[in-house]
Amino acid sequence: MDSFVFTRHTSDCKYKRDRLHRRCNCPKWVEARFNHERVRRSAATRLWEEADKFRERFEEALTKGLPLSSLRSESAAADPPLLGLTAPPLPPATLQLGNPPAETVSTSHASGSGQPEWAAQTGYPAGTLLPAKQKARVTVEKAVDAYMTDARSRQLKPDTLQKLGRIFEKQLLPWAKTEGIEYLDQLDLDALLTFRSTWTECALVRSKKQERVKGFFWACFRRNFISQVPALGLSKIKTNQVPTDYFPQNEYDTILAAISGYGDPRGGFLDVEDTRTRLRTLTLLMRWSGLRIRDAITLERNRLEGDSLLLYQAKTGQPVYVPLPPYVVKALESIPDGPVANPRYFFWSGNGHPKSAVANWQRSYRRLFQLADIRKPDGKRKRCHPHMFRDTFAVEMLLAGVPIDQVSILLGHSSVKITEKHYAPFVKARQVQLQNSVREAWKVGESPEPEPDNHPPNATSLVSKQNGWGLIDNTKKKVRTG
Repeated sequence: MDSFVFTRHTSDCKYKRDRLHRRCNCPKWVEARFNHERVRRSAATRLWEEADKFRERFEEALTKGLPLSSLRSESAAADPPLLGLTAPPLPPATLQLGNPPAETVSTSHASGSGQPEWAAQTGYPAGTLLPAKQKARVTVEKAVDAYMTDARSRQLKPDTLQKLGRIFEKQLLPWAKTEGIEYLDQLDLDALLTFRSTWTECALVRSKKQERVKGFFWACFRRNFISQVPALGLSKIKTNQVPTDYFPQNEYDTILAAISGYGDPRGGFLDVEDTRTRLRTLTLLMRWSGLRIRDAITLERNRLEGDSLLLYQAKTGQPVYVPLPPYVVKALESIPDGPVANPRYFFWSGNGHPKSAVANWQRSYRRLFQLADIRKPDGKRKRCHPHMFRDTFAVEMLLAGVPIDQVSILLGHSSVKITEKHYAPFVKARQVQLQNSVREAWKVGESPEPEPDNHPPNATSLVSKQNGWGLIDNTKKKVRTG
């Protein structure tokens, strides 16, 4: 028998074209093929998971020839009988019998009775729908293992898998064991609030971790491990978004000038001048391409075509290029080899994990920023990091009048909203530019101020211009005024 759950959408539901959509609040129904007939029945619920449980009982009733009236809930009491199968409601005594022992449940029927043998032995009347067997409880360990297995099968990035493993395998499981929590349904809202209180990271990290915890419980809900999502009760963690900062031209020039004093001339894996040249070239690349430090370090030589650098392949399959200034292209083409030369990459040897190479370059930039010693207007040292070269690329593009949707494409953001969140609202220089634009708008359509009169009128010399003639009071003569 083929049976499935579907949704009967209301006329104003935005998912009304998809009858298999699960998450809307429309009524759920069950349809089955029985004796070459299509049979439909309301599940009397708006939750897909409850409707799926109803489908199992519905299919079992049709298969075994049991009455369907016992499937009717209070909300569906007015529905007409299905297939002519009717039966009186269960007597109160049968409602207290509970589930039968697992070893007694059988699909074999007593001869001519139309019901299982155990039902006749326990006092169920003929034609009574069997009670639904309760599903076994799922342990926290099993749920975490199933979630991580699914995450790996979706081929998520290694960094994402590492973060998920740190949250659920290294934090949630040990904490649940310490608290004596074995089953997933024991992780209610109070337990999750206690678990959240053990997080010691900053507000932004805790906010992202909470979103991953919600995703974990949603995945468990979709797999029918739990009947509700307790993580929905977690209140939002307030985060103070740090305004996006960048290097203005004077600070950027200071950093480039500090490269000449970088490095120890007493020796090393590379000549000190080659080290400075490589550091300067990487700085120019991040500033004028907007690449992250990891993408810049692992950049392949074949992605540079003339003065155009291939950033990435868009989802449409079209490549996205960014032009580079001629002196940046020349620096890339003449860059000296690193400690281990690799003709495939500009900066990376190709050995080991890229994360190790990024850590080495980040140490170099920490030393460089110490040499540059960039200060804020109040005299405090400015917090600098390599990602600010990417921020400088984005901010300078916005200040130059490039539309934000084009900047979003060059940065590789999946949505313009991400670009707006990280750059447009928080850049002080953009606000200054907006203020200047408003002042310039004041001048449009403004009438010039009247020039002051160097010879103000007095009692003895008053000229009245009327019909082209003037009257001088002291002479009483009409003279032509022009």
